[in-house]
Amino acid sequence: MRVKGLLVAAMLLVSGMASAQVMRVEENEQVVSGIKRSGQQLSVQLDPKFVEKIWKDHLSQEAGKVKHSKGVYTVEEAKLISISKQPVRVISTVGTHATGSYVWWSLDMGTTHLDKGATPEIYTAAEQFMENFGRKLYQEDVLLQINEAENVLRSTKKEQDRVVKQANDLQLSIEKNKKRKQELEAELVRNADELRQLEQNVELNVKQQEASRQQVQAMERAVEEVRAKLRDIK
Repeated sequence: MRVKGLLVAAMLLVSGMASAQVMRVEENEQVVSGIKRSGQQLSVQLDPKFVEKIWKDHLSQEAGKVKHSKGVYTVEEAKLISISKQPVRVISTVGTHATGSYVWWSLDMGTTHLDKGATPEIYTAAEQFMENFGRKLYQEDVLLQINEAENVLRSTKKEQDRVVKQANDLQLSIEKNKKRKQELEAELVRNADELRQLEQNVELNVKQQEASRQQVQAMERAVEEVRAKLRDIK
């Protein structure tokens, strides 16, 4: 049963790794803290908790110190050189929709905001940033699945070692049992020989007793004869 369970786990992992990596970046508006903002939304078919963790770490590495409050991530004076030469304010949320998870963000440049029509160059650079992050998400997901597959592999090998050891132990027990059986059979043969010898000794002892009794009787007769002769001398 344990081997069957490990095989099922391995098949599920392979199936997950083979799934299509769907990724889409599109313009999208969201109301954040009561303010409607234009921005971009990256959609992926991955677990939202996984996406949120990777996004927070990615923002910290690429943009600067990340603050989180009531589901909203912000980075003040983010230095996103690939998008803007000037610091920008990042406002972002992570959530779910019908086909998976999404990462939404808006970039505040002070006088302008991320907008496909108003800031096309910045929008294209931000879109590329998001697409790169989407690829990173799937890479991290595959690495995670590889780690899980390796864990299953280690468990499978461990189970194989256990079964092999069990087989060796069983074979050793069989050999010991055979050896003990041979020893018992040899002991039974020795006991039978000893029994025959004892029986022969008993028979011999009976004969010896009879011979001794006859000798005693003969000696008693001889002594009586001597006494009779002594009486005749008187």
